[in-house]
Amino acid sequence: MSLSRACGIGLRTAHLAQLAAEAKDASLTAPWLEIHTENFLIDGGPRLAMLNAVAARYPISCHSVALSLGSAQGLDKRHLARVADLIARIKPAFVSDHLSWSAVDGIHLNDLLPLPYTEAALNTVARNVLEAQEAFDRRILVETPSRYLTFENADMDEPEFFKRLVARTGCGILLDLNNIHVSAFNLGFNAEDYLRKIPPQMIEEIHLAGYAPSPVHSDLLIDTHSRPVAGDVWALYERTIARIGPRPTLIEWDNDVPALDVLTAEMRRAQRVLSL
Repeated sequence: MSLSRACGIGLRTAHLAQLAAEAKDASLTAPWLEIHTENFLIDGGPRLAMLNAVAARYPISCHSVALSLGSAQGLDKRHLARVADLIARIKPAFVSDHLSWSAVDGIHLNDLLPLPYTEAALNTVARNVLEAQEAFDRRILVETPSRYLTFENADMDEPEFFKRLVARTGCGILLDLNNIHVSAFNLGFNAEDYLRKIPPQMIEEIHLAGYAPSPVHSDLLIDTHSRPVAGDVWALYERTIARIGPRPTLIEWDNDVPALDVLTAEMRRAQRVLSL
């Protein structure tokens, strides 16, 4: 099966041993798997051995959460080198990170923080993306964020920021439809209008995940990755695939991780959409 018509699932610690122990001739659980890169920046040991066993049978995507592509101080050279080593070792099908920043003065923060969509921020992100692509010797994908606020000094909207970033760096877009739905609800824009502004040829991969309403603010959705994909996100996915054609798709579930068969049931639903 071509990955362009395939839905994968996130490889989480709870399922790593199970997948690593599969017989080599067993039918594959999913067409491809995504790892959080930073979970495997180790020199050896059982976790890396299990990843190697899984990567021998499955295409792997390396999805980073700590490159801090929006960092004004530039990328952490040591971290960049460790990610490059892992990429060279397992030769993933995709490499990606987020349009965000999460590091300053050598301190890595446990969050994906937003950027103002300004020319200065674009210059920073473009510089960092080019540096990452040079270190990895390959293009990367940059993920659309979930947002909870806007900046008054923005020079452009988010789709325009992404279009200019792709034009300057040659990177691709990882379209997280859950994030776009959450942002549209929180900030009051139309998700369909947003998606129509992004040229389909720039979209290389799609993420689907679950959200939850804020326990404090009734007019706020939180990108929790702790639930099944919501019905309105499924509907947005179906319309997006009908418009742009099939793209590699991932079911992303990071918190309150369920049994593997729950993830594969979500995967099969997306697979049906891709197969239409």
